Amino acid sequence: MPETNPLAGVSYLPAFESVAEERRHRKERLAAAFRLFGRFGFDEGVAGHITARDPERPDCFWVNPFGMNFGHIRVSDLIMVDDTGTVVEGDGIVNGAAFAIHSQVHAARPDVIAAAHAHSIHGKAWSALGRRLDPITQDACAFHDDHALFDDYTGVVLDLSEGVRIGQALGDRKAVILRNHGLLTVGHSVDEAAWWFITMERSCQAQLLAEAAGTPVLIDPANAALTATQVGSHIAGYFSFQPLYAKITREQPDFFD
Repeated sequence: MPETNPLAGVSYLPAFESVAEERRHRKERLAAAFRLFGRFGFDEGVAGHITARDPERPDCFWVNPFGMNFGHIRVSDLIMVDDTGTVVEGDGIVNGAAFAIHSQVHAARPDVIAAAHAHSIHGKAWSALGRRLDPITQDACAFHDDHALFDDYTGVVLDLSEGVRIGQALGDRKAVILRNHGLLTVGHSVDEAAWWFITMERSCQAQLLAEAAGTPVLIDPANAALTATQVGSHIAGYFSFQPLYAKITREQPDFFD
């Protein structure tokens, strides 16, 4: 198949002069992603977490402290957690489910820089059907043959073995639907992981609406695969997040604190 993505081969991730500069960049993107999740109503009490692997200590990740509203999170609020679940930098405690899920996803996927999970309304509604998304829209094609279903539910994820099974279900894909639970997405940058979650939530909403109205017409497999190369690449995910980052930066610049 000829190359269909005009961004293919483009160097898009920023370069850094120091580990400290790269860490700051990831934390700023992480705080911005939380603000956007809050803006979009993805919060549900204390549930939900986004993680970013530390550039110097790849066995550690930055995450939101337990019990803080997404819409209040600043760079200075983020905590770094090691592979034992110990907070090694920052104030606050780690959400047990965040550690059980994200530690195992990061361990299973060395290529993953960030992972996002929240109990968003349409994502958890769709997850209750125990199905993968269909290619019914151009945007949904980003997940064509690139998302999985974790077809089990055993309560709040607090056991590391459950995180291991989620990581296995995810495999090398960008997303997994956790049955009766919600969505989880990953990426080669915070930007990408956050965007996949946002657009997957919207794709769940679109399919729920379409099926409520009738029987959706599926995009044929060949065109769904073609469209996936155009809208589902790492670079496409990264760039799709940039307008949202610019918007939240202008509207809520205090997240940089």
